[in-house]
Amino acid sequence: MKIGIFTALFGDKSLTETLDIVQSEGIEAVEFGCGAYPGSAHIDAQKLLESKEARDKLMHEVGKRGLQISAISCHGNPIHPVKAIAKAHHDAFVNSVNLAAALGVQCVNGFSGCPGDGPNAVNPNWVTCAWPDEYRDILKWQWESVVIPYWKEQNAFLKKNDVKFCIEMHPGFICYSNDTLLKLRKAAGDQIGANFDPSHLWWQGIDPIAAVRELGEEGALFHVHAKDTRIDPYNSARNGNLDTKSYADILHRSWVFRSVGYGHGIEWWKDFCSNLRMVGYDYVLSIEHEDGLMSPMEGLRKALNVLKQAVIAESAGEMFWAKD
Repeated sequence: MKIGIFTALFGDKSLTETLDIVQSEGIEAVEFGCGAYPGSAHIDAQKLLESKEARDKLMHEVGKRGLQISAISCHGNPIHPVKAIAKAHHDAFVNSVNLAAALGVQCVNGFSGCPGDGPNAVNPNWVTCAWPDEYRDILKWQWESVVIPYWKEQNAFLKKNDVKFCIEMHPGFICYSNDTLLKLRKAAGDQIGANFDPSHLWWQGIDPIAAVRELGEEGALFHVHAKDTRIDPYNSARNGNLDTKSYADILHRSWVFRSVGYGHGIEWWKDFCSNLRMVGYDYVLSIEHEDGLMSPMEGLRKALNVLKQAVIAESAGEMFWAKD
């Protein structure tokens, strides 16, 4: 297992500056944004797709620092009810898949997206309850008319390019939990799996270790993010965890994203890494910084301090003390 970083936190820096920082901090992999919500601060997909020389130069800059590209990320909503938004995010997805294939990168990370409540909608509609009954009607329409047809087609595109699409289960989108992700995978195809980010699960009441074990056993665990969440015991006890306050209103929110170790201690992260190993995951834990209390560099270094103790980097070898 290796420690990586989603380079979006260095959006104000050049590619060279970013790679130099990553190398100096002892990080082993990078995940680049390639359009939609994360933007594309460090790579130009169109230029890279048009020029092998540009691709070779990028891989040289990454490789000479002892790094690898763990994923290309295009988190967006390609099934947005506003066609212009859907097209822009779909194009980012297509570019990301084509670029990943050209670079020999196995993972493209993103969201499942969320449609509206019908063909004339102007905003996405994330259904979270089964009553009144029209909510279930909306959900049925979304899955049958939009979600499954779109992702079936994209699964074929992914398979053709030998690339996996790693869905980050995120509230607000159609896939936000194991059952919704596995429902889509079963309906659309096995090029679709998870970019597992525990931070989005805690406040939903999901145990990330239980979730990651199921996805691992299903063969649907493709990539992992390292980001923490802290649930505020006072605000949560009063208001529950369905919280629409600004992420900047940290004092009054029921939960906030934190750097690794500031929502759950090192013992949790050691257990998480051990469970990843148990289900056969031996790829990258990519740090994502979204901590409103820490600067990017401090948040990164705090996360690294925890992960360097928690990640299991070497093969266990033979079990010399007992027969397997």
